[in-house]
Amino acid sequence: MSITKKATVFAVGLGLVTLSACGSSDSGSDNPDQSKSTTVTLVSHNSWAVSKGVLAAFEKQSGYKVKVLEDGDAGQAVNKAILTKDNPQGDVFFGVDNTLLSRALDNDLFQSYEAKGSDLILPEFQVDQDKHRVTPVDTGDICVNYDKAYFSEHKLAPPTTYDDLIKPAYKDLLVTENASTSSPGLGFLLGTAAKYGDDGWQDYWKKLKANGVKVVDGWEQAYNEEFSGSAGGKKAKADRPLVVSYASSPPAEVIYADPKPTSAPTGVAAGTCFRQVEYAGLLNNAKNTEGGKALLDFLLTKTFQDDMPLNMFVYPVREAAQVPPEFVKYGPRAENPETLDPAKIADNRDDWVKSWTSLVLK
Repeated sequence: MSITKKATVFAVGLGLVTLSACGSSDSGSDNPDQSKSTTVTLVSHNSWAVSKGVLAAFEKQSGYKVKVLEDGDAGQAVNKAILTKDNPQGDVFFGVDNTLLSRALDNDLFQSYEAKGSDLILPEFQVDQDKHRVTPVDTGDICVNYDKAYFSEHKLAPPTTYDDLIKPAYKDLLVTENASTSSPGLGFLLGTAAKYGDDGWQDYWKKLKANGVKVVDGWEQAYNEEFSGSAGGKKAKADRPLVVSYASSPPAEVIYADPKPTSAPTGVAAGTCFRQVEYAGLLNNAKNTEGGKALLDFLLTKTFQDDMPLNMFVYPVREAAQVPPEFVKYGPRAENPETLDPAKIADNRDDWVKSWTSLVLK
């Protein structure tokens, strides 16, 4: 979650070495026939990450070498995967979320495969159970984050709700991502649609635009270049103390800081959250379907699910997977996030994005 969110980008913002893609575990797949491809290719957005040792163990156990192709923000990656579906870049796609899932399914991006461990996915994250075209992998909450120091210095209470964001006190303070190109940007739009309904979300965005919201292409630019509360934003001398990001962003600011602060420098406006779920799927026309199946099995193992939170800053979807104490302390899941039925998203997303573009970008 697509939660989005993520350790690799946070590491860049803090001047650290980015994590290389990796993964491993108790997948249980047999070693592949050596006459077949021994490389399995994962296509993802640019926030994929997993511990080196976990990847190494999976590669040793399965016999497959994992190659990762990262392709920008989730929205861009999904669009490119659709355009190249007849000759895909890889075997498995990771990072399509509930905001974009219907687009991927309607374009026949994935073939059916029920990954081992699917029965251990928590019920609220199960989808497409009749065809098994996608496998839920992680979840998170898209929320407005705020720079604690800014609001303390200005003796201004940080916003807590969508309604707060259109108040004069918060004029010219918020940066968000483009809903047509960015997964968190689209999630924020969908959150307002869920909150204000078909008849009210456009009026809300008119007010938000009048209150000086800034729109940039993607999460990395918004968070690491425009948001004053992030490590990257501080280096860039950013001047926006509000950003659309994730509920799990504050823990990352603590974990990657040196020295580590005793409290997170950023907070979450709890009344601005939208629940995101990310999926992976075996691509149609994949060159290495057996390797792709083994990789999907791996994504549901307890080893990967336990490893994932502190690499991609998202929550696991498997029963009994471990949640790091840093998440509990600095980035708890939203108690009452906005949600939308996938069918409603499918029926309205493209029209909503077109209307949003006309309202906000023109």
